[in-house]
Amino acid sequence: MKKHSHGPSALPRVGSGTVFRKEGGSMAQTLLPGSVLAMTDQAADRLLRLDSGDAALLYLHFLRHGDLSHLTWSQQRLDTALDQLKKLGMAPEQPPVSAPPVPEAPPPEYSLEDITAALKENTSTFPALCDEVERRLGKKLSANDLRVLYTLFDHLALPAEVILMLVGWCTEEMERKYGPGRKPFLSQIRREGFAWARRGIDTMERAEAHIQRLTQLRSREGEVLRLLDIPARPLVEREKTYIAAWDDMGFDNEAIRMAYEKTVLKKQSMDWGYMNGILRRWHQKGLHTAAAIQAGDRDPRPVRAGGGPQPPQPAAQEQQAREDMDRMRRLMEQMKREGG
Repeated sequence: MKKHSHGPSALPRVGSGTVFRKEGGSMAQTLLPGSVLAMTDQAADRLLRLDSGDAALLYLHFLRHGDLSHLTWSQQRLDTALDQLKKLGMAPEQPPVSAPPVPEAPPPEYSLEDITAALKENTSTFPALCDEVERRLGKKLSANDLRVLYTLFDHLALPAEVILMLVGWCTEEMERKYGPGRKPFLSQIRREGFAWARRGIDTMERAEAHIQRLTQLRSREGEVLRLLDIPARPLVEREKTYIAAWDDMGFDNEAIRMAYEKTVLKKQSMDWGYMNGILRRWHQKGLHTAAAIQAGDRDPRPVRAGGGPQPPQPAAQEQQAREDMDRMRRLMEQMKREGG
C-alpha cells in the first residue's frame, strides 16, 4: 500500500492482512469529507467480486472509524454484512466497539424526610404530580409509592408530564389484559419507567411517538395471531420481537400468511424461528408482497431457523445498495489513479 506524505495513523488490522489507515488529503471530498481512506488492491478486488453494497459499506466504515461506532444499521443488516466480510477474511473476528455500555447507577435510597421536603417544595411540579397520580390510580399513595414516584421524577429526571403519560399507558395495558378498573402497581410503573429512560423517552413528543408505536404494534400482534391461526392470547416477549421485526420489514398480511403456510408444510406445526428465517430471506431479496414473492422467490436453498440462507446476499439488490456499490467503485478507481 502506498503511503501518503500526510502521516497515516494505523487502525486495527483485519484478517485479510489489510491495515486500516486514515490519512489526510483532499481526494473524494464528496464521499469522505476531510480524509482519504486507502486499501490494498486485493481487498478492493474481493469486495468487487462479492458485489455486496452493504459489505463494502461496512468495510469502509471499519476503515473510517475502526469500530462499530456511529453505525445505525439494524442488527439483522449488520449481521448479514459482517458474515460476508468474515467469510472473505476482511473483518475482525470480534468487531471492536467504541465503549462498553455504562451500567445504570442504582437509585438513591430516598428517606421519608426527602419525600416530605419534595412535597413541600412550592416551585416543584412533584406535589401536583402526586395528586394527579392518586386521582388516576384511585388510591392514596403510600410512603413506598411516593419513593417510587420520586425516583422517576428525581433520579431518572423524567418530567411530570412524561410520568403521567407513563402512568396512563401502564393503566391502559392493565385494563386491556385484566379488565376494566384494574390498576397497575407502582412497581410496574417503575419498571416501565426505567425502560423508557433507557430508550431516551424523556419528552412528551418522544413519549407520544413511543406510545403510538406500541399501540400500532399491539393491533398488529392481533392481526398476525389471526394470520397464524393462533387463538387470541398474551404474547411472550420473543413472539412480540418477531412480529415487530416483520412489521419493520414491511410485509403485508398475504406475505406473512405465505410464510406461515410454508413453515407448517415443512415443520408440520408453527415454528417462529423457521418462519422468521423465511421472512428474513424474502426481506433480503426485497420481496414484501405476495405478488413479489411469487415472482421473485426462486432460491432453492434451505431456510435456517432464525435467519436467512447462507451465503447471504441474493442477486436482487435493493436500489440503494446498487448505488452504494457504484460509489464504492468510483472511489476505488480514483484512488488507483491518484496512487499510481
